Amino acid sequence: MPEGDTVLQTAARLHAALAGRVLTHADLRVPRFATSDLSGRTVLDVTARGKHLLTRIEGGLTLHSHLRMDGAWRVYAPGERWRGGPGHQIRAVLTNADHTAVGYRLPVLELLRTNEESKAVGHLGPDLLGPDWDPALAVDRLLAAPDRPIGEALLDQRNLAGIGNVYKCELCFLARVTPWLPVGALPDGVLPRLVALAHRLLDANRDRPTRTTTIRAERRPRTGAPAPAPPQRPLPPLRVQEPLYVYGRVRRPCLRCGTPIRKVDEADRPTYWCPACQSGPMP
Repeated sequence: MPEGDTVLQTAARLHAALAGRVLTHADLRVPRFATSDLSGRTVLDVTARGKHLLTRIEGGLTLHSHLRMDGAWRVYAPGERWRGGPGHQIRAVLTNADHTAVGYRLPVLELLRTNEESKAVGHLGPDLLGPDWDPALAVDRLLAAPDRPIGEALLDQRNLAGIGNVYKCELCFLARVTPWLPVGALPDGVLPRLVALAHRLLDANRDRPTRTTTIRAERRPRTGAPAPAPPQRPLPPLRVQEPLYVYGRVRRPCLRCGTPIRKVDEADRPTYWCPACQSGPMP
């Protein structure tokens, strides 16, 4: 499921394949931009902003796309068979001498003036993986609606950009609260720690092919305690065999207490939680 870390990886792949190269063919398969001709223009860069992708092109143009639930960009070598889905799901094709980038099932695809990118992404809160990350601002925006359920507030990209449904469920589990607990009802100090944890998790997964939230660093000795003797070789990080604590694990035992994980579908989004470990309202 595309979230901030996945979108950042997609931007990196597209940037490596397209940036600095001249487009020899471009096909935008959406009615509004179907006649746009980008051939002969150089791609300048591809940047992620939260869960949005901005492909900047010579001449002051930006191709804005959003993956939402099941969109994807694939990169192919010349002559390589395209495998991202049937042809009718293709929304964009960008080709240069070395690569072809194909956008599948893109629910958002639009061509903008680069100086008007704010029309597409100006509403976003601080980007968890961007240079503008500001945890204090994210906390302030979340607190602006204290009666709002924390899970819903975390998904609102106007508060902080990059969290999707997987991280929503995992963060609420790690904070030991249900996603339906109002933001204002969180115990003192929990919200800043939750925001900091969101940043750490997405940052830890920004280069991983498989997202995981269950890897933990080795414990550090308390201040003033004697340091342990150095091992013969570095110890691997502690890891639970499961990559995620609750997401996708309905009816399976909680990794913390063994209680079966529960699931409820809300507005086409499944929410997973442990009814024993997480306190707060439940459906």
